[in-house]
Amino acid sequence: MTNEELKNLIRENIVNTNAATQMLNCTRQNIDDLVKRKKLVPIVVYPRDKIFLKADIIERKEKQPK
Repeated sequence: MTNEELKNLIRENIVNTNAATQMLNCTRQNIDDLVKRKKLVPIVVYPRDKIFLKADIIERKEKQPK
């Protein structure tokens, strides 16, 4: 796998908190609450941001009431 392929794989499969809020149509506080309740599990946590698997965010979105 080349570096470019790896970068594309990462770009296509992870999202940060901001992207997750847009995908789930919610606030950062809601994302933090979902993490605290273990409804979402970040793969990396930074002081002001979290990184999630895109598949986990999509799965959560499908579980949300319409």
